[in-house]
Amino acid sequence: MESFPNIHDLANAPEEKVLRLWQGLGYYSRARNLHASAKHVSKDLSGVFPQSYSEIKKLKGVGPYTAAAIASICFGEATPVVDGNVFRFASRYFGIEDDISKSGTRKIFERKLEKAISKKHPGAFNQAMMEFGATVCSPKPKCEECLFHIECYAFRKKIQHTLPVKTGKTKVRDRHFNYMVISTDEGYFMKERTEKDVWNGLYDFYLIEGKLTEESVLRQMKEKLDLNGFQVEDITEPVLHILSHQKILARFYSIKISGDVKTPGGLKSYSVEEMLNLPKPKLIVNYLQRVGIK
Repeated sequence: MESFPNIHDLANAPEEKVLRLWQGLGYYSRARNLHASAKHVSKDLSGVFPQSYSEIKKLKGVGPYTAAAIASICFGEATPVVDGNVFRFASRYFGIEDDISKSGTRKIFERKLEKAISKKHPGAFNQAMMEFGATVCSPKPKCEECLFHIECYAFRKKIQHTLPVKTGKTKVRDRHFNYMVISTDEGYFMKERTEKDVWNGLYDFYLIEGKLTEESVLRQMKEKLDLNGFQVEDITEPVLHILSHQKILARFYSIKISGDVKTPGGLKSYSVEEMLNLPKPKLIVNYLQRVGIK
């Protein structure tokens, strides 16, 4: 907000700067969607943010939860918010046993909450629902503290721990990243991630992916990179980095080269200052800080 005090400043900013400022927050698609929506509001809507649920939901990256939260809290529209906390509280209180992992279930909750939401204070109602689900009607509910336990369907039936019903679980993918931190006296070699994968548009080091031995990683590096004289200065212990649906086990190989390097895959040389100003995944930022490059 300091860098882009109004929506026009954000709209006119280069994407790389937006991603650099977002660095460390994760979910970089949100930064791109934020940027795209800012451009739309700035250029197509004359800088005026839409004020209804239906219009807000048209913005790129904005779904029903975000649209309902903005419409109710900012503009007083009586549209119920449904997030994980609301699913939990409402399913227990009203006795809704429909599977929340199914797409059509949200409508069932929304219809029920449309009858309950305060028409005078919809924003406060939505925030209270989310907060109550987070603090009292939590995964391990504090029924003894609950103001609603007498009317609560789940409490009366003693089924608090079976609601909400959720059968679908997201599978977590395990990955092994071997980063070649290739440097010269002038700087470090990095590349922009352009493939459809995590961290698209951010910069990292040359990557060899797979559960491989050190010897295998270095052999692949020699085969794929034409390095005229190099020295392996350090190999880190594996570092675990957890994303929402992925667990990444990363090792960093510090490679110092003395001659010219012929590189594939978009590698470019950057000075330390340039490298620090590039948008990078938190995994890379953490590594640089551990080795004293800040």
